[in-house]
Amino acid sequence: MRPEVFDYYLQDGERVRLREGLGRLEFWRTQDVLRRVLPPPPARVLDVGGGDGVHAAWLAADGYEVELIDPVPPHVDRAARIPGVRARLGDARDLDVPDGSADAVLLLGPLYHLTDRGDRLRALSEARRAVRQGGLVAAATIARWAAVHDMIRLGRYQDEDTRAAADEAARSGFFTGAIGFTTAYFHEAGEVVAEFADAGLPGAERYALEGVFALYAHEWLEDPVRRPLLLDVARRTERDPAQFGFGHLLTVAERG
Repeated sequence: MRPEVFDYYLQDGERVRLREGLGRLEFWRTQDVLRRVLPPPPARVLDVGGGDGVHAAWLAADGYEVELIDPVPPHVDRAARIPGVRARLGDARDLDVPDGSADAVLLLGPLYHLTDRGDRLRALSEARRAVRQGGLVAAATIARWAAVHDMIRLGRYQDEDTRAAADEAARSGFFTGAIGFTTAYFHEAGEVVAEFADAGLPGAERYALEGVFALYAHEWLEDPVRRPLLLDVARRTERDPAQFGFGHLLTVAERG
């Protein structure tokens, strides 16, 4: 892990990102898709790069056997206190687990920060090795134009330095973290499917998590009447390629 990425997670900003504000849309949509595609509990789920257990908690509550692996010690310490979750330190590119020992492997963060394609393929190949035949690998990625969209939404894109950093992420996929977040890689919509295939996971399916609603959903998330309507439309449009260029994408494949 790059030092600046490690330092970012030590600052604990991610602890609330998926639990408050707009980040809840990503959380709820990830939860919704996974509940439909995962094998039923009590399947064994390996949550790689699972942070402090934001997803591991509900998976365990649903009855899954959850093991969380993360490179950040405070994350592991907190996740280990969640009932039904085992947590330990580890690296997505070199998983210390037996071959075929999991029913599903989740990479809901590692691909964000592996800026080298070879490292991303190593993480996906390790996930494939760790999951049983017929088991599921699911990985989250950030859309290539996410920084541009966010900076426009936040009213910051007119600043020259901000615009240059966001535009570079859209051009190359490499995000420096100079305008928020930290060093990351932003995928083109078709790119992650090719990476899955090159790691031995052909036939991957993609699900838009926030889709275009990442740009304007804030007030709807606060309204208990309108929120279910928004989530319903997000589900019904999740496979539309027009939605793949916004927010986060969840890519899913079975090991053949």
